[in-house]
Amino acid sequence: MNTLPPTDAHHQPVHTERLTLTAADGYPLVAHRFHSPTPAHAHLVVGGATAVPQGFYKRFAEHAARRGFDVLTLDYRGIGQSAPRTLKGFRMDYLDWGRQDLAAAVQAMRQPGVPLYLVGHSYGGHALGLLPDPGAVDGAYTFATGAGWHGWMPPLERLRVLFLWRVLGPVWTRMNGYLPWSRLGMGEDLPIDVYRQWRQWCRFPRYFFDDPTMKATTERFANVRFPIVAVNALDDAWAPPASRDAFMAGYSHAEVRSITLDSQRDGLGTMGHMGYFRPKALPLWNDALDWFVSQTQRRPAIV
Repeated sequence: MNTLPPTDAHHQPVHTERLTLTAADGYPLVAHRFHSPTPAHAHLVVGGATAVPQGFYKRFAEHAARRGFDVLTLDYRGIGQSAPRTLKGFRMDYLDWGRQDLAAAVQAMRQPGVPLYLVGHSYGGHALGLLPDPGAVDGAYTFATGAGWHGWMPPLERLRVLFLWRVLGPVWTRMNGYLPWSRLGMGEDLPIDVYRQWRQWCRFPRYFFDDPTMKATTERFANVRFPIVAVNALDDAWAPPASRDAFMAGYSHAEVRSITLDSQRDGLGTMGHMGYFRPKALPLWNDALDWFVSQTQRRPAIV
């Protein structure tokens, strides 16, 4: 039986290695691998949220490494260290963050006999169904993944989002050639194609599952058969539990366990859409890592 190192081993050094991954279409991606100080019992890939650079997940990755996981974080194309010099004129497909970029990270972390798990934040939970080979993954734990439709949001947030999609976004992208998302303090600037596709799918209650032009893509979500735990906080205005349920229904052949988090009741304070990877969320990190260990312990022994 695999066991975790003690959870209080917070001061063990974690060796971090900067890597350049190459996606199947040749695009170079900057990633970081966090090596466990002890022999790793599993590998873990972090799929980040839209516009969020990989550095945001560093504390989680270091904690997971100290708990016996080798962890990989990455910046999707157009974001952070994987962005071109300028986003003006940069063209891409929003789906490629999953089917190309996260796929390259999964390929880099595959090792025979070693379980491979994914942690997805928001878009990272969408990307599970975009992987060309979901059979390479043994399980996933998502935070804040939802359908993005304004109708799932609280009234004030709904108005803000509609203003972004209908007024601010069109003006800003026309002026800049990309969405200067950083002006809102919500992460990195976004390539114009990401903005346009994101806006299009957020028109639907079930995101791109309701877009008839996306049928060939969404049918592939039935290929995901690994177990998923999906955690969403009650105070997450962008992805409340109802939004999660609308999206996760697309994983029709996966065992999905949904957890609704009352962060105030549980002493975690305000969670919102980003708090899942801030230091106060340490108990949530341990819940996820404990679940991965339980999955590993259920695997048949390799003789």
